[in-house]
Amino acid sequence: MQADIDPRSLIGRKAFDRNGTKIGTVDEVYLDDATGEPEWAAVRTGLFSRDAFVPLEPSKMVGDCLHIPYDRKLIKDAPDFGVGRHLSPEQELQLYHHYRLDISAPAAESAAPPADSDFGRIAGADD
Repeated sequence: MQADIDPRSLIGRKAFDRNGTKIGTVDEVYLDDATGEPEWAAVRTGLFSRDAFVPLEPSKMVGDCLHIPYDRKLIKDAPDFGVGRHLSPEQELQLYHHYRLDISAPAAESAAPPADSDFGRIAGADD
């Protein structure tokens, strides 16, 4: 994800899969507590307005749209944890496994926060 993008500016943007098929609209952006960097986005999909969590790395902004380098089916099958709450370490691990992401990436290697810390805080939420 481009580092110069304000994560709050992603909310409301259209999201597309790797084939250019529209998936939905970005509903929330979740920051990594250790780094403060945007890590996940919840994309509102379909008629029944389900949220699918997508990784922001290696996603890219192209114009005003978020392009996610995964197939629509994989994205729509992602775990839905609801929006507006913190992602627990277990939920993040489920997402890493779902997208077959390397969980030893630099963000995962950073010092672990205390056990009572919240994970996956929402961009723009009060601390």
